[in-house]
Amino acid sequence: MNPMNKETALVVFSGGQDSTTCLFWALKHFQKVVALTFIYGQKHVLEVGMARKIAEKAGEVARKNGLNCGGGNVDWYQMDVSFISQLSHNSLTDSSIVMDQDKPADGPPNTFVPGRNLFFISVAAVFARERGINHLVTGVSQTDYSGYPDCRDAFIKALNVSLNLGMDEQFVIHTPLMWIDKAQTWAKADRLGVLDLVRHETLTCYNGVPGDGCGECPACKLRRTGLEEFLDSLTHTPSSTCEEREKFSQRRIQTLKS
Repeated sequence: MNPMNKETALVVFSGGQDSTTCLFWALKHFQKVVALTFIYGQKHVLEVGMARKIAEKAGEVARKNGLNCGGGNVDWYQMDVSFISQLSHNSLTDSSIVMDQDKPADGPPNTFVPGRNLFFISVAAVFARERGINHLVTGVSQTDYSGYPDCRDAFIKALNVSLNLGMDEQFVIHTPLMWIDKAQTWAKADRLGVLDLVRHETLTCYNGVPGDGCGECPACKLRRTGLEEFLDSLTHTPSSTCEEREKFSQRRIQTLKS
């Protein structure tokens, strides 16, 4: 076992909006970044190939944007944990289940995959340990968590403690998006210089449609609302000059048209 390397981070990387934003956040803050993508029986498995493509170009994109503190490329791995889809019935892994469009009053929506983040982060921790990595990065958010209990801060903190006790290590789970909403996540991607990449080259849609997605599923609606709120905020920034506000306004029009 290699000594734990505090210069390296492993990103739990799905190829969606949130994890891609976190990937570039990690490139900004760590000397070396490793990305791990899971195949878990998801209907939108296209995201795995998209994750690989993003990871392959991420280092170069980060260098161009002046935020790659280590200057290296991302090492990408995929892992099959399809057993997750056999443990429960949910609309993300079972095509026979009609997807909930809204969160039920008595529990999480049926897009919730029980144990997904528990398994993902636990497997990632073992994977990281074997490579001397103790920093783990995940894109979960309690602000826009769609009713998923395993996206809450309390769960992540409890899991962090359990992993440290169970492996006698000092893992640190980073959650850069935990307390921000989708509009603020778009803003973070913009500050990292990857807003267009996140918009057009990621897959967030529950129906497996890349980019802006199907426009109908809960994930697409949340993502689109956040994008519109972010673009609206650009045109109402108090410190902006008239010229900047006009530029932002035109950018908003072009973005929403595309």
